[in-house]
Amino acid sequence: MLKNLLLSLIAIPTVGIASLVLVPSSNTKILKQVALQFSCLTFVVSLFLLVFFKNSTAKFQFVTKFDWISCLNVNGTFGIDGISLFFVILTTLLIPLCLLISWDNIQFNLKGFLMCFLIIELFLLIVFCVLDLLLFYVFFESVLIPMFLVIGIWGSRERKVRAAYFFFIYTLTGSVLMLLAILYILYQVGTTDYEVLLSFSFSKFEQNILWLAFFASFAAKIPMFPVHLWLPEAHVEAPTAGSVILAGVLLKLGTYGFLRFSFPLFPEACFFFAPLVYTLASIGIVYTSLTAIRQTDFKRIIAYTSVAHMNLVVIGLFSFNVIGLEGAVIQSLSHGFVASALFMTIGVVYDRHHTRLIKYYGGLAHTMPLYVLIFLFFTLANIGLPGTSSFVGEFLIFTGSYKINTFVTIISATSMIIGGCYGLWLFNRISYGNLKTQYFVIFRDLNKREMFIFLPLILGTFMIGVYPNFFLMYIHSSINMLIELMNF
Repeated sequence: MLKNLLLSLIAIPTVGIASLVLVPSSNTKILKQVALQFSCLTFVVSLFLLVFFKNSTAKFQFVTKFDWISCLNVNGTFGIDGISLFFVILTTLLIPLCLLISWDNIQFNLKGFLMCFLIIELFLLIVFCVLDLLLFYVFFESVLIPMFLVIGIWGSRERKVRAAYFFFIYTLTGSVLMLLAILYILYQVGTTDYEVLLSFSFSKFEQNILWLAFFASFAAKIPMFPVHLWLPEAHVEAPTAGSVILAGVLLKLGTYGFLRFSFPLFPEACFFFAPLVYTLASIGIVYTSLTAIRQTDFKRIIAYTSVAHMNLVVIGLFSFNVIGLEGAVIQSLSHGFVASALFMTIGVVYDRHHTRLIKYYGGLAHTMPLYVLIFLFFTLANIGLPGTSSFVGEFLIFTGSYKINTFVTIISATSMIIGGCYGLWLFNRISYGNLKTQYFVIFRDLNKREMFIFLPLILGTFMIGVYPNFFLMYIHSSINMLIELMNF
């Protein structure tokens, strides 16, 4: 039964998609219920992975294998370790929350919208579970298609199609190089099976070329400077649910790719190109943090902060020690909770007033106290308040990177100071001062559905912040194994 648990997890959203196809488009109530029930069931099953996961071993667990393209020795192998476990759970948690936050907002082609999100969930689960490099690439890129549709069809403004193409072209261009690198690996090794590739040693020159090809794809997904320009545009034009899944999970594909493939397969190249990565990530952290201060759109501010936080994760990854790598994973999970919640807070006021320009808001503490309380909590979490998840992630990253490069750590730490500036300034402008009744007359605080959406994100942020060891004990063995592989 445990062996088939992973296949069951992947099968549930597949059955959900098929069920949505059978429901008439006019029956919106049934469509919503079917999509929500299947996404919630997927989340419950993913918790069983956590319950039965053995954190004392670095081996892949719940492994299942079947032949895919026998003539090329390409197999569909699935399994998870401590690194992928929490990314799977994060994905299954955010999808039902995305459906709930869009419960009353999608008026056009609801059936297509719900199917897109279940397809995104299916593809993401396969990406985090698959142990074959070629299959990883197929589903790594397939996620672009439903996300492209979500932005281009259900986006909120006139530039949504432009933003969708921006997102698609930026992220796909780098991946073409990655495909060529995978084909070269298949030609050289004779298979793309992950565990076989771990035992194969590439020459230093091969590692450098292959690493650059993989880096082109992963850097655009994170996104790193200077290929970050698609993200603010995509966030601003995407619907709230699209922004949540984009910030919560899709940005983690790049960091996961580094951890799963670049580090163990091309360790010498990782060390060789570390100065380049440090430079790009440091510039990205400072530049995007400063850029966030001058933005006038709610979403653009949070989008630029996402770029800064994900570049900080890259600093942790390339510290090449256990503390920094564990910090990078924790910060990725933290960002999944906090950034998703911040985009939801933006969605709440946008649904009511249909604008995201900050100048129209003020004094919400008088009329929406629950909203302001939750907005304050996630603002403080975003700037790394002790007791929240971001503090743990940033502390581990800075501790790990300080051992390797003190100067880069100091530069990166400025993001916490600048983050306090734009975060608290934004909160102050929105929450305090006089109500701008010349723009809005009717104000409604959070309803029960919206409160329910925020509760699991608050709980997750607190859990990582107060008791991070619960998460670290699952991650630790896999990170140690990765360090051993990198040190030959």
